[in-house]
Amino acid sequence: MGATNNPAIQNSSVWTLVKESLRGKEHDHTQGPVGRAIILLSIPMVLEMLMESVFALVDIFFVAKLGADAVAAVGITEALITVVYAVAVGVSVATTAMVARRVGEKNHEGAAIAAGQALWIGAAVAIVVGIIGLFYAEKLLHMMGAHESVVEGGSGYTRIMMSGSITIMFLFLMSAIFRGAGDPIIAMKALWLANGINIVLDPMLIFGIGPFPELGVTGAAVATNIGRACGVAYQLYALLSGQGRLQFQRKHFAPHRASLLRLLRLSVGGVLQHIIAVASWIFLMRIMTPFGSAAVAGYALAIRLFEFAFLPAWGLSNAAATLVGQNLGAQKPERAARSTWLSAKYNVAFCFLLSIGYFVFAEPLLSFFTQDPEILRFGLDALRFIAVPFAMFALGMVVMQALNGAGDTDTPTLINFVCFWLVQIPLAYWLAVHTGFETLGVYIAMGTAETLLAIIATYVFKRGKWKTRQV
Repeated sequence: MGATNNPAIQNSSVWTLVKESLRGKEHDHTQGPVGRAIILLSIPMVLEMLMESVFALVDIFFVAKLGADAVAAVGITEALITVVYAVAVGVSVATTAMVARRVGEKNHEGAAIAAGQALWIGAAVAIVVGIIGLFYAEKLLHMMGAHESVVEGGSGYTRIMMSGSITIMFLFLMSAIFRGAGDPIIAMKALWLANGINIVLDPMLIFGIGPFPELGVTGAAVATNIGRACGVAYQLYALLSGQGRLQFQRKHFAPHRASLLRLLRLSVGGVLQHIIAVASWIFLMRIMTPFGSAAVAGYALAIRLFEFAFLPAWGLSNAAATLVGQNLGAQKPERAARSTWLSAKYNVAFCFLLSIGYFVFAEPLLSFFTQDPEILRFGLDALRFIAVPFAMFALGMVVMQALNGAGDTDTPTLINFVCFWLVQIPLAYWLAVHTGFETLGVYIAMGTAETLLAIIATYVFKRGKWKTRQV
């Protein structure tokens, strides 16, 4: 009895579990304590997403030194390229669900085939987006309402980021493959490698340090794409060398009609739900642009800071999705439900603490990136208003990912449509334009929509229809 209550022993046990999760050993997540499975999966997933969020912070840290127009160019481009993220995440949702379900069924050949089909879909989407970005970068920025100075200085950044979208697609998709197979450590290592290269190259290419040319904001795009390309190369090596649970071979790249059609059908819901969310974000950015570059820059800085919390929280949500998929494949729906609620508990606690930190320390956090008083004023409002409903956002994120992990991508799509298009966009426009709230109206609408989403998603999940979903 004394041993189990000894804090030193408990701490040692937790540390042992952390080290075990980072070794990347094979585990059967359909057996044993649910909390242990969540920790083993979520630690590398959280660290993976932490590195993705560091990508955003590093870029904005250096770009902010170039002025409001440069930050606005990055913010508007991010709004545009989130369409790519939406497709990448949507197909990744379907990929994780299919791979996890096959792994849970102990059908590793089927999991490898599904992985190969996902890469074909990603390549096709990236080619289309790359062509659009290459030839229409300026028009896209004009369409978003960017000032002429932003278009002139930022079109190179937009062109390179969109042309290099294949690195985004493959980084997301292969991470989804490894996560679905229960090998998140490989996805984590890829993001660490990509981010390390980006951190080194960013200041060199932006400011022309040493032998590197001074490319300004365009240099941030070049550094990011080089870093991500290196991460993709590592993932391809890991995939083809047979590391981890997924025994992938070159033959699995071959098109497989039945698996491809199944993945496409599942991806439609995943892509639509994220396109709905992203389109809403683009509309919000469009509502912001008439208030000037400082307003857009302040909003962009606040969003980048929230990405630092959002992406690790999403990593915990991905753990829930993997556990739901694998446990349904193993015919253990109640264990899948327990995994979701425990993951939600962890995520809400994590984001609640972070929201307090963001609210209290908003000014020093933003001052680290810029000293411009106008950008700071807008950024402070954004950071504090978005921090208030962040715990509800965390709850909705886990439950929605759990539904996706079960292969029910249609329900989250409908929930997103109601909350973002029928509530968030009209409310943001009315509050910002017709009531005098201006930018504050956008933030109020965001919090309202996310709270409503969490409530609806929780109600739907408790009904349990996802337990009989076939993938």
